[in-house]
Amino acid sequence: MRQRGTPVRQLILAVLLTACAACTDGGPSARPDATPPPGATGDIIVASGRDVTGNGGIRQQLIDAWNAEQDRRHTGRHARIVELPGSADEQRSQLLGALQSDSAQYDVVNLDVTWVPEFADARLIRPLPGRLVDDDIIKSVAGTARWGGEVFAVPFNSDVGLLYYRRDYLDRAGVQNSDLSKGLSWGRLQELMETLGEKTGKDRPDGYEKGWTAQFGAYEGRTVNAVEAFASAPDGVTLTDDDGRYTASVQDLENGLAELRNRTQASYLLKDALHSDEAETLTDFADGRTAFLRHWPYAYGTLHQSLSSARLGVAPLPGSAVLGGQNLALTRSSGRQDAAQDLIEFLTGKESERCLLDAGFAATRVSAYTDDDVTCRSAKSPGAVTASGTPSPAASGESADRMPRDKYGRPEYAHDILLLALTRAVSRPRTPLYGAFTQTFTTELGKLFTDDPPSDAVLARDLDKALRGVLPDG
Repeated sequence: MRQRGTPVRQLILAVLLTACAACTDGGPSARPDATPPPGATGDIIVASGRDVTGNGGIRQQLIDAWNAEQDRRHTGRHARIVELPGSADEQRSQLLGALQSDSAQYDVVNLDVTWVPEFADARLIRPLPGRLVDDDIIKSVAGTARWGGEVFAVPFNSDVGLLYYRRDYLDRAGVQNSDLSKGLSWGRLQELMETLGEKTGKDRPDGYEKGWTAQFGAYEGRTVNAVEAFASAPDGVTLTDDDGRYTASVQDLENGLAELRNRTQASYLLKDALHSDEAETLTDFADGRTAFLRHWPYAYGTLHQSLSSARLGVAPLPGSAVLGGQNLALTRSSGRQDAAQDLIEFLTGKESERCLLDAGFAATRVSAYTDDDVTCRSAKSPGAVTASGTPSPAASGESADRMPRDKYGRPEYAHDILLLALTRAVSRPRTPLYGAFTQTFTTELGKLFTDDPPSDAVLARDLDKALRGVLPDG
């Protein structure tokens, strides 16, 4: 049974009011009057989901910085963000409807990386100059910007699955080395869970129930975790080719299902995970119900609000981790294309990406992680470094920010863990039919989590038939 009302849970939930929207879901609703009526403004309109850094967060600060630059140059240009209400699926539907009908004057849209092929294939967004996706962008991330040989979007902020763990639990269980940041396999992770599960009495942490939790509820979180399991199976299981054609065999699916079943064994996985999303798994982990958590980078800052570095660790996810994130695209109907493209270039430039990293996002550019001369001067995000090279007041303790940082203000784990995870990340199927794919995939996999699940062989045949029904055959 879920615990309610613990002090840690109350703190995490308070943080989540401004930081719980994840890459796989859209978070709380925004203002009901967010969509501007056609012709109501000459501003460049950026349509986006909710900023996980909260009201007045880093995205708004970057928009403000661009506006200030336009004022200094007397260009007459201004931009503003429109936050779309609802979940990620609801936001996708809103954007599709608005762009197909030209009912909203959006110039720039912030698209989930899985939506780019669909919007590009329908020509709802325009091709962009290839120079905007240069060699500084992490190679795996750069691939999400292209479709049909053209650049249709520019990576804005990225995301990748990570493993969070309780160092104090491992220490209490007598594990000699509680630094799991290098070379952790799924087999070793299961051994650690078994060690923790064997502890009783004073050696068992208060409130501890099972080894790990992740997002297996009936939404995009289940797709993400399943794709990670499939990609981590022997020889790796991919479902589509680069053109979105279905390429898996029934045997491939059996192999992927076997890995997924192994990861979701009742002896390892918190039962509530089968119905949980990002917010629920985050609070369950913070409450101490599990020792391990699969989550996104924004959890790093959120969890450190209540757990110190002595108690909390983070590592690349064992096996394969899924790439997430959002890309900026120029709409077909924009009447301000030159200005909108200039805005996209600013928001995805080196300094902006460093600002996003300092604020807790996964930056898309290698330089944000490796170039100490690239600093954030356009925003007041925690961890930002001033022009003199010293930490800003927010980074030096005059704010509620408790995120561990290196001497240059970056999140402490950014270079050795986050950048490595992004470099190795795998993509979900890239197809204009992604909506149909993920709904089918999630629904069919739900059979695995029933009281009387089918065998892997039976479920693989059912899944193969269902996917062939929604994806073109390769």
